Amino acid sequence: MSEAQERAWSELAPRFVIAAPRDAAATSIRPGAAIDPHQVWGRHAPLIAEIGSGQGHAIVHAASGAPDTDFLAIEVFRAGLARTMLDAERAGVGNLRLVEANAPEVLQHLLPAASLDELWVFFPDPWHKKKHTKRRLVTAEFAETARTALRERGILRLATDWQDYALQMRDVLDEADGFERAFEGDWAPRFDGRVLTAFERKGSRAGRDIRDLAYRRVA
Repeated sequence: MSEAQERAWSELAPRFVIAAPRDAAATSIRPGAAIDPHQVWGRHAPLIAEIGSGQGHAIVHAASGAPDTDFLAIEVFRAGLARTMLDAERAGVGNLRLVEANAPEVLQHLLPAASLDELWVFFPDPWHKKKHTKRRLVTAEFAETARTALRERGILRLATDWQDYALQMRDVLDEADGFERAFEGDWAPRFDGRVLTAFERKGSRAGRDIRDLAYRRVA
C-alpha cells in the first residue's frame, strides 16, 4: 500500500473496519461470528452491502448521499479498503463500515439472516477465460446465500460488462428460489444509485454493453 493507505489503515480502521473473528484463512469469517448491525452502526436504519467494493467509489458516493441508510463495503484487498476509508473521511461519511473478508462468508456468518435491505454486486471479476468461469461469484449457491441475507422484499442488484456473465447471472437468478425479477424486458435499467466507476468506463471504451439486473427477495 502507499504511505497514505498505510496511514489510513492504522488511523482509520478502528473507526470504519469491523474486526471479524477469523477462521482458517486471513479473509475468512469464523462460523457463529454474527454481528448486531444495530450495535455496529449505533441505530436502526436500512442496511445496504456491496460485494467487491474495490476502492470504494460507488459505496462512498452512495453513503454520502443517503445519510439515513447504513452501508457495508465487503472487499478482500486491503489497499482498496484503505482508499475507501480515505475517501469516506474526506467526505465526512459516518454511516459506512468495511469488512476485509470473502463475501459469501460475510453473508453466511457475519451478517444475521434477513438483515440486508439491498445487496450490490457491481462488475465482479468475470473470469472470462473458459477454464476459469467456474470461479465466478454468481452461482446457484450464491443465490441461496444472498436470499438468506436479504429481508423479504429486499433487492439484489447486479451489473457487468461481460455479456456471457450477464446471461449467466440472469439464468441463475431466474431459476433461484425466493427471487423474482424487479424489472421488465431483457435487462434492468441502469441503477441510478451507481456512480460511474473506472470499471464501467473501461467496459464502455472497449465497446462492451453494460447490463444491469435487479431481483426482489420474495417469501
